This record gives sequence, structure tokens and C-alpha cells, in this order.
Amino acid sequence: MADQPWFDSCAHVEGVLLDISGVLYDSGEGGGTPITGSIEAVQRLKASDLKVRFCTNETQCTTKQIVEKLTKLGFDLQLNELFSPAPAACQVLREKSLKPFLVVHPDALPDFAEFDLSEPHNCVVLGDAVSGFSYENMNKAFRVLINQDNPLLISMGRGRYYKETDGLVLDVGPFKAALEYAVDCEAVVVGKPAQGFFMSALKDMGVKPENAIMVGDDIVNDVGGAQACGIRGLQVRTGKFRPSDEHHPSVKPDGFVDNLAQAVDLLLKNRHK
Repeated sequence: MADQPWFDSCAHVEGVLLDISGVLYDSGEGGGTPITGSIEAVQRLKASDLKVRFCTNETQCTTKQIVEKLTKLGFDLQLNELFSPAPAACQVLREKSLKPFLVVHPDALPDFAEFDLSEPHNCVVLGDAVSGFSYENMNKAFRVLINQDNPLLISMGRGRYYKETDGLVLDVGPFKAALEYAVDCEAVVVGKPAQGFFMSALKDMGVKPENAIMVGDDIVNDVGGAQACGIRGLQVRTGKFRPSDEHHPSVKPDGFVDNLAQAVDLLLKNRHK
């Protein structure tokens, strides 16, 4: 059972925000592996009167490919239900008419097809580039930034690590921190835990923060980020969760559950009591 009676105050919940990697599935070879019970849990949520949106910092592919991958794994979601960092990053580039140097995964490049990627660049966009995080690419990014009077680094998330089927792997956050340190700048973060990211999903649902709940495996970016917006944050013990998260020095989740299936069970059983 859950450790805290978060579900006792769920009567006014109208919308649910779901992280993807580590909550729905563990990423890895072949598209990843669904976490036990998560496919059915999403089906139950969407069959209820609750509104559901999927909030991810996934940047290894396009938003369309994320939906296609999850659909192939058996999940029910539509493109307009997905919120990811790439569209937010593109909006910043578009508004400022920028020419970015991209440190992103090759599969994510189509999301940036509208932009002029030729030199000279005047900003850097950082995503989960995996093998693209080479010294050569990071040094090119450094040179773009260090030569600007006001260096602009756009980071699609700031996660420290995430879980693949064979273990934990570095996320974009450590590389963001390296460039920030080298250039003495502060990145513009799009995606979780940025307040605008959460609020855009709530606006799309037409749900107020106090009537929403976020379910995630990242205690800082998912849970802490949601709570900073006035959204309840629920921590699952799947994905990147580690036992030390239960004693985190600054983020105190509204509740802990073993997995998404348990969260949905408790939420649906207690909403109308």
C-alpha cells in the first residue's frame, strides 16, 4: 500500500499528468519494455472522467515518434495529449529568429527542420544526444556560447539520469551543467521542471493546479517541479526511483506508490468517497 494517505484528498482531482519513461515503460533496445500494469492503468484512467496528459522530457526522437513507439508498446495516446520539450525549444528559436547549434539525438532532428542550422550559430540547443555527447560536439557548443556577448543555452530538460533496461544512464543535465560552468551562464530549461511546461499541460486540460496530480519517477523534476506549481506530486517506485528518494532533503512527495497501476487503483477508488 501507499505510505501516505494522499488518496484521501483526491475528491477534487480532475486531471492527471503522467511521466513516460520510468512510469509507463523502461527505455532500451527494441523500443523499451512496458512496466507491469501500466498499459491497463492508462486504459482505466482514460475510461474514467479524468483528463490525462503525458508529460515527458524524452528528446531522443520526434514527438510523433514518441507516440508511435508508445502505441506500438500497447499504450493508448494521441499526439495532442503529449507534451515534450522540443516544441517548447522550437518556440524560443522561432520567437528570437535564432540559428541554433544542435546537440541532439539524430532521430530528433526532424523537429528542428524549419530552422537555419548553418554557421554562424548564435545559440545552442541541448537534448539527450546519447553518443552525440562527444568531446568534439561539446567543444563546438562551448565555442558557440563563449563567443556570444549574452550566451543562450537552451536545454531540453535537466535530468541527471534515467533508467534503461540494462541500468541507469546519464541524461542531459550533467552536460548542461558542464556548459553552464564553462561559459558562466544559466541555461533556459524547457520541459520539466519548468513551470511553463506544467502550466501549458494544465491549460490544455482546462484544469487548475489544485485539481491535478502528477505521477513521476523523478523526485526533483517530476514531483518537485509539479509541487512548485501547486500540483500534487506522486512518486512511483519504478524507473529511476532509488530508496534514498524516500528521504530526499528538499522534496517531499504527496505520496509514494509501488507503480502506476497502484496509483490508478487508489485514485479511482477514492475520488468519489
